[in-house]
Parts: sequence; structure tokens; C-alpha cells
Amino acid sequence: MRKMFHMALTHDEVFQGTIAEAIPYHRMYGKEYCLPSFLLYAPDEVQRIAIAAERVNGVYDKALRFAQRYLPDEFFERFLGIPPSLIPSSRVEVPYHAVSRQDWIVNGELMKCIENNSDTPSGIPETAWLAEALIGRCARLGNPSEGMRAAIQEAFRQLLGHYADSGLTGTLAFSCYDWHIEDKTNTLYVMEAVRELGYPAEFVPLDKLEIVPEDGLYSDGRRIDVLYRLYPLEYLVHDREEASDFPIGEALLKLVEDGKLGLINPAQSIITQSKGFMALIWSLYERNHLTEEAVGFTLFGKEECEAIENYLLPTYFEKTVFEATGAPYVSKGFWGREGKGVTLFDSKGDAENPSEWGSDDDTKIREYYENQPKVYQLRCEMEAAEVPTENGKYSGYVLTGAYVIGGRYAGLLPRIGEAVTGDMAYYCPAAVEIREES
Repeated sequence: MRKMFHMALTHDEVFQGTIAEAIPYHRMYGKEYCLPSFLLYAPDEVQRIAIAAERVNGVYDKALRFAQRYLPDEFFERFLGIPPSLIPSSRVEVPYHAVSRQDWIVNGELMKCIENNSDTPSGIPETAWLAEALIGRCARLGNPSEGMRAAIQEAFRQLLGHYADSGLTGTLAFSCYDWHIEDKTNTLYVMEAVRELGYPAEFVPLDKLEIVPEDGLYSDGRRIDVLYRLYPLEYLVHDREEASDFPIGEALLKLVEDGKLGLINPAQSIITQSKGFMALIWSLYERNHLTEEAVGFTLFGKEECEAIENYLLPTYFEKTVFEATGAPYVSKGFWGREGKGVTLFDSKGDAENPSEWGSDDDTKIREYYENQPKVYQLRCEMEAAEVPTENGKYSGYVLTGAYVIGGRYAGLLPRIGEAVTGDMAYYCPAAVEIREES
């Protein structure tokens, strides 16, 4: 069971004043989200996670370039679930995703990456700011995420330099839905970090963006050259103007395809966001010896194969391999988020839980996630944890988020939830216990 440290304060005693203003969603859905407790990681454990996260990121990057350059549109649509109008812009190669967050099961010596949110990762101010604010109150605790703000700045410096080399040197805008408090807080945190570098950035709500087809993206008549958007591309591609039914999502992506707009995270992030990409990586790994004959080179080197074997789980587009071997498995929808569309199966192939819906009971939302194409992944035992809450002691499971920003490890976002981690999970900052020298 994961070792923890609990502050001798209530939630309301901790989350007030500056902290409550910085993280206004410390309560969500009528309950605590942020807890005045810490999940403790050993120093060498943090180092192992950092190394593993960067190695897995390297595998994802290698497979991404392979997909962009060699796989046909039909594969993108059928096996990654990417809509045809999003495929051309997703093939535009950009050096980094900017911010990505891998989800890890860390259980003793076992370390397995089960997902990678490379399109719209959140939890940024909790990890980059709140963790330090709380750890600063506790002696002998270190912060494994202390370099995250600097990592964000360096990643944006590199990406903005990349776009500048392509002639995109104008207005930098940050956007999300203005009414979504969590998304807006995340967006503004990143924007302020980038402003510290001297870039004149501005916040523009999604509904205030103006698209001139085949020309550019605008806000109040000012052209936007680079757009940071905390809004999923699998939603954006289907967006239409309500009055005219004009496909504004497709028009924006055409600007990206034509080099008239830079996106952060870039459109390529939708490829690695798809759960189908996990099955693609495993398929390429199992057929690595065949890639030279197919494309003239061996895709994965020895270290990359070791990273896949050590840190990733067998994932397929069919469940037959698990049914044949009697191994427990998990089904996941291509575009599942916050545990939605995930079902656990035991060794007999029987479902152990309904999909984790958290705060959503809407029938249309349920159907959206349940009717998606799915992948099937070997099930991995999660680490247990117990934490005091306002409603009494909570016993759950730990999912460790590891941020990879600009290709480098940057911080940890642990959550404690059910066997399927949903949006009702609790956040406890990650901390390192510093031992006193004798």
C-alpha cells in the first residue's frame, strides 16, 4: 500500500485565500477533489519513473513519425478512429506535443504505462504550483515536480521557435471554454508561464475566435498565428457554426494543414491520443522484425524494444488473445476520457464493473463513449491507498500521472480513485520523503 503523509489540517483550513483562488476547483461535483494529504514516493522511485516516462515518450515519438509517414489514411480512420477531415493536419510534423501526461500503474517494482494523454492534458496548476505550495508547509518533504513550470516555458520556447521558422510570428492566443473553470485555470496558468518569457500572449474564449476560411484565425480583427487550445480535437473537428451550419472545426484544421496557423498541442497529438495508437505500438513491436522488409529499416532499436516490453502492456484491436489465454483484460474506447468507456474483465471474460461515469449520467454522453471502437489491454493490478476525507476514510487505488513536457519528464500527478480512475478521483500531491542524515 502506498505510504502517505496527512496534514494536521482540514480541507477548508488549507484551501482558502491564495490557494483557493489559484485552484478554484479544489472541490468538484459537490465533494473534495484536492486533499490535504501527500502520496509519498522514494527518491529512487521518482528517478525510475522519470527515466521510464522519457523512454516511453521516445517510443511514442518513433511510432508517431512512422504513422505520419507510412500509414495510409484508411488506417488512420479505421484503426485510430481519426475523422478524414482531421487526417491531413495530423500528418503535419511538429517537434513536440508541448505538454503530455502518461498514466502509470506503479506497484512496488511493477511500472506500467496504461495511457498517454497527449492532446489536452490538465492537472497542470495542481502539479506545477499547488504541490510546491503545500509541500512548503511540511518539513522533510521534497517536490518531485519542482521543475514543471520551467519545463513548460522551455517547451513553448522551442515550439514557438519552430512556428516562427515557418513564418508564424504574430499573435499567440490561449483558448478554452470561458465557463469551464478547470480548463480556464489550466489555460491561464500556462499562458502566464509563457508570458514570463516575454511573449505577448492573450486569452481568447473559444466562442470569440473568428475564422476566415483559407485566410486565417482572428480575434477582434487581430490575426492569430499560434493557438494554444485546451479543447479536444475529436470534438473540434465536428464543430459547426450554429446559425449557418458552417464547419468551423474543419476550416480551422485546414488553416493548420496549409501552414497558416500553428497549434499547441499540435494536431499530430490526436494520433497518439487515440487508444488505438497503443495497439499500433504493440503490433509494430511484435512485428518489428518485419519492418525492414516493408519500409527499408527496422523501426525499434534494442533499447526501444526493452522499453516496450518493460513499461507497456499487450494491447490489441481484438480480445481473442486474452480469451484464449484466460488473462484478465480491460476494454477502452478510442476516445475515452476520465475513465468513461472503460470496462474491466476477469479471467473468465466477465465484466467486473460498469463503465466509470463519475459525474455524468447523460444518456447521450454514455452512448458516445460506449459506442466507440475499442482496444483491449492486459489488466494490471493497481496499488492500493487509504486517505482521510470529509466523508471518512476512503480506500482506493493509485494512478500516477507522469508529465512529459517538450520530451522530458517534468512532474507527477497522483490520483486516488476506483479500479477505473474517473473524474471523481481525489488528487493528493506527490512528495518525496527526505531522510535526515545520521
